Amino acid sequence: MRIAHFCDSQPGRPDGVSRSAEMTVRLLRAAGHEVELYRPGPLRGPGVRSLPVPLRQVRVGLPFTPRRAEVVHAHSTGPVGMTGFRAAADWGVPLVATWHTDLLAYADVFTEVPVGAAWCALRLELGWSPREFLELTRPGAVRRRRLVELGRAMFARMAVAIAPSAKTAAGFAPFEPAAEVCVLPTPVSAVTPSTRQGPPGGAVVLSVGRGTAEKNPELLLRAFARLRVARPDARLVLLGVHQRRRYLNRRIAALGLDGHVDVHPPVPHAEVAAHYRAADVLAFTSTTDTQSLVLAEAEASGLPVVVADPGLAVRPGATEAGRFICEPEPEAFAGALLRMLDDDDLRASVIRDGLAAASAYTPEVFLRRLELIYEKSRRSLGPRRAG
Repeated sequence: MRIAHFCDSQPGRPDGVSRSAEMTVRLLRAAGHEVELYRPGPLRGPGVRSLPVPLRQVRVGLPFTPRRAEVVHAHSTGPVGMTGFRAAADWGVPLVATWHTDLLAYADVFTEVPVGAAWCALRLELGWSPREFLELTRPGAVRRRRLVELGRAMFARMAVAIAPSAKTAAGFAPFEPAAEVCVLPTPVSAVTPSTRQGPPGGAVVLSVGRGTAEKNPELLLRAFARLRVARPDARLVLLGVHQRRRYLNRRIAALGLDGHVDVHPPVPHAEVAAHYRAADVLAFTSTTDTQSLVLAEAEASGLPVVVADPGLAVRPGATEAGRFICEPEPEAFAGALLRMLDDDDLRASVIRDGLAAASAYTPEVFLRRLELIYEKSRRSLGPRRAG
């Protein structure tokens, strides 16, 4: 099968979208499919020619012409992803799209989301008036209404919408999707679980991800300040912070956490495993993620997790036991972290359930389900074209 994948995250960008697209393409190629992956690259070199966005780990793809394929799979809705949307319509082939990012949740956090939404509306030829485009500049209900209209137009062009979690699928409701919705989480590569290899001394709480507002670092810092009342020798490691470092350092100082929090920039993905091995618990305070590969990776490595998002309670591959969830409040999250550190039976149970889920949901299971989605989309009526 000839499949064209379109992704707006460049190689090496530390996000789940890039890694998900890479793993998907790698599995499909190993299974014998002919796969093209279009994503931003340098002006001269491999990939789609692109320009960097100042102060952001983002590159904007320039116009390009993809090779014809039998199925189009879009992983994002930036310039590269929109090229996939248009190509599927022009070629008369099915469009499969994975909804990796919560469009509505991110719009009031990242200025590039409303700008990108305007670009999408132009590329999809929605015929919006200047007043309707200006609504994207107004935070709150006005912007949300305009983004919902855009989302509906996107879903109308899909043959299949892939949700990385049941939570994400439920979030499709405002878009009234006519496309078939399939829940298909991204798997993680097999790892060998190991015992903690961190330095002796106090407990190490690890957080992996951006330090921007949508990841809710304020909740994590406030919870950790409360945790230290019971565990004064505990340390918090923030791994993956690129933006807002000065702001986070100010908040760390204001909460009296100087000397107890280590803030690290993103590292190559291969190096993250060492941080899992050095930690006692993974703290996850974001409530806007559609899946979070970090959770599955930590569980596959034998690191217990505490999660503040009830929508992510179900692990990929799990049949019964869910993740250890608490309310997204500082006192509740601190209490949950403390329980995970002090209750040996609970800790062992959470680790065991995480390892079982990881071993059940393998990349091979994911591949078989994805191939079925492609085959079914090809047998369907194909992509829904713009009116």
